[in-house]
Amino acid sequence: MSKFLKIQCACIFAAVFAFSTNVRAETITDVAGRTVEIPKKVERVLLGEGRMIYSMAILDKDDPTKRVIGWQGELKTSDTNGYNAYLKKYPHIKDIPLIGQTSEASVNPETVISLQPDIAIFGIAGHGPGVTNPLVEKLQSAGVPVVFIDFRQHPMKNTIPSIKILGKVLHREEAANKYLAFYEKHLKRIQDRVAKIPANERTTVFIEMLPEVKSPTCCHTAGKGNFGEFIEAAGGHNIAADILPAVIGEISLEHVISVDPKVYIMSGTGTNDVKLGLKEGLGVTKENAAQSLKRLTTRTGVNALTAVSSIDNTHGIWHNFYNSPYNIIAIEAFAKWFYPDLFKDVDVQETFNELQEFLPVDIQGTYWVDLKDAS
Repeated sequence: MSKFLKIQCACIFAAVFAFSTNVRAETITDVAGRTVEIPKKVERVLLGEGRMIYSMAILDKDDPTKRVIGWQGELKTSDTNGYNAYLKKYPHIKDIPLIGQTSEASVNPETVISLQPDIAIFGIAGHGPGVTNPLVEKLQSAGVPVVFIDFRQHPMKNTIPSIKILGKVLHREEAANKYLAFYEKHLKRIQDRVAKIPANERTTVFIEMLPEVKSPTCCHTAGKGNFGEFIEAAGGHNIAADILPAVIGEISLEHVISVDPKVYIMSGTGTNDVKLGLKEGLGVTKENAAQSLKRLTTRTGVNALTAVSSIDNTHGIWHNFYNSPYNIIAIEAFAKWFYPDLFKDVDVQETFNELQEFLPVDIQGTYWVDLKDAS
């Protein structure tokens, strides 16, 4: 770093330190196990990822963007229709400064510091600054509290604590508790029933994440974490977790074929006119989602799976459930796919409609789909 830049950064840090004299309200422990003092007033929030707007929407329903003074730019590409829905209602979000584009490496520390946040909210992993990013120490040195949440790495362990933490951090505990009551009610219904299924009788499942987008053939997937935890929570046996110790990674198509899982799931996101992968999400029609799923099942090797030929056991799911507190929708859909008789009274659309009540924008679209819908 040049002498000029060092002086410039020092000036920025000094300015931020002067700015961050906000009185501390209380001390919390974030999901990374760090103790953080929370400001009494939180009016300028920095988000490590754009998709954290999903959580802000639950807590600041009137305008989840009003306190956001900077965010990562991945929302626009990873959930285009979702971004546009918020843009339509809150046009000023196009002017929210970007601290980076779509990766942790793209984050600009000087931009972050210059935004003078009251607090920074990061995910423990993903597209934004992680726990070991030097930016964390820089912010803390400048007097800016940094809080880590997680809906991506270990969502079954961290979704509920993360919402509680956000409720405290943003001083929206009542809204957080209301959402958690909804979330825990639906999760308990699933957990109580799958708890009675012996381990050796659980449905074998494989999930291919972002087919064609991540790999033209196969098999980008979740192992011990992420979507893998949704599979386990819904009573399934994630076959990738047997050989993939990481949260997300690749396994061979040959292995999937050799195991021949009973249920095959693909994840996708995008608009009705995307060319690659599975179409899912806000504004996507059921017909388009189903036809894109059908096309993906014709790939060599995938078309040899029993789950595909039997048609009832191949499904699509919205990819962004993998990094969102709305993941209860995915867990319920999985449970119905794995054990249709056991969960025949569960109506995922009804639960989705309940979720909609917490949100400021209409997110109607196709978030789960069955291969049989394309026939």
